[in-house]
Amino acid sequence: MILGFYLGTMMPLNEPQRAVATCPKRFRVLVAGRRLGKTFLAIRELARFARYPNKKILYICPTYQQARDIIWADLKDRLSRLGWIAGTNESRLEITLINGSTIMLRSGDAGERLRGQGFDFVCFDETSDLQPALWQEIIRPALSAQKPPGHALFCGTPKGIGNWFKDLYDLGKTGPDWASFQYRTIDGGNVPEQEILEAKRDLDERTWKQEYEASFETFSNKIAYNFSEDNVREWIPYPAKQLIVGCDFNVEPITAVIYVRTQDGLHAIDEIVMSGSHTEELCTEIRNRYPTQQIVVFPDPAGQARKTSAGGKTDISILQNAGFIVKYKRSHPAVKDRINAMNSLLRNAEGYIRYFVDPKCKYLIKSLERYVYKQDTQIPDKGKWDHMFDSATYAVEYLFPVTREVKPDNTKTFGVW
Repeated sequence: MILGFYLGTMMPLNEPQRAVATCPKRFRVLVAGRRLGKTFLAIRELARFARYPNKKILYICPTYQQARDIIWADLKDRLSRLGWIAGTNESRLEITLINGSTIMLRSGDAGERLRGQGFDFVCFDETSDLQPALWQEIIRPALSAQKPPGHALFCGTPKGIGNWFKDLYDLGKTGPDWASFQYRTIDGGNVPEQEILEAKRDLDERTWKQEYEASFETFSNKIAYNFSEDNVREWIPYPAKQLIVGCDFNVEPITAVIYVRTQDGLHAIDEIVMSGSHTEELCTEIRNRYPTQQIVVFPDPAGQARKTSAGGKTDISILQNAGFIVKYKRSHPAVKDRINAMNSLLRNAEGYIRYFVDPKCKYLIKSLERYVYKQDTQIPDKGKWDHMFDSATYAVEYLFPVTREVKPDNTKTFGVW
């Protein structure tokens, strides 16, 4: 039994979605800015291929939780409205249709479990975060060779030129069975232009181009890639009643960065690097240098539990007992969020600088210049420079996060039934 599928009325598409959905090529690659409508397109394509009887359809994304959060509830709801569902398996994230077809949601981190199976259509989501071997060694050999042969759709936001998603995109422009599509966030019509302009002010240029322009950006090995000589500026002292301190609890060395707030950012005016020390000595050194100012400390949240003092008190309580105001998030901020926040302050997408470093902060400057990713990865290379970078970015990420709550715009939506 072939299930009815009314494209125009039941699942209407915007222009970018329609271009991808109507392409006859076997392998399609969609490089898209955030909130273009990839999830709705994925649901539509899963349903389109599953309408034929006894088909095996697969949706795959980086983790099980993402599969459940991104698409599971919406997929069930839409197929239920079509009257197609014969049964669901909540634990396995599987839907059996009345025509005998099955739609399965799986995670890329469990790819080995997909070996030995056959599929008629596979949709990859957040492709940049999946491993190329998942496609090359497991899924590609599992696609049906019968007529019509198995198809695949690769969706995602780019993650740099060195990522395998870029290789797929390039293949889509030349391969006989392939097609590539690239659309910016604004092309989908789901995000107001004002919101995109605000994001451009919040994010650094490369991140904004990647996330909103769907551009494959060259990210060098340097983590603070927006740091330059333009960020080094001598601080002209003025009476500052309050100082901001970012610190990382470590023994070798324990580090801190001293800031003053500017009109719209931060200026690093001093640094502390102490080998073989502990938190109580750090507090003493801060107070010796700045005896009269109010001190607001933004520490590593792990200090709630860690103890670098001989007395067994937590690092957070030591700071508080020293008379400092202590601000920190209950959960540890993601390294990526701290890196993005720092690069955004160093220079945003409009070229505006909000983060400056006094030349005497030599260790901080070297950290921003020399802290790098491990070769061919996005994993920071822990070593000599990470502690000072961490100290600098705890305050930055807390005060100037690149993510913020946005009220959804309901004037235009995808998939109106």
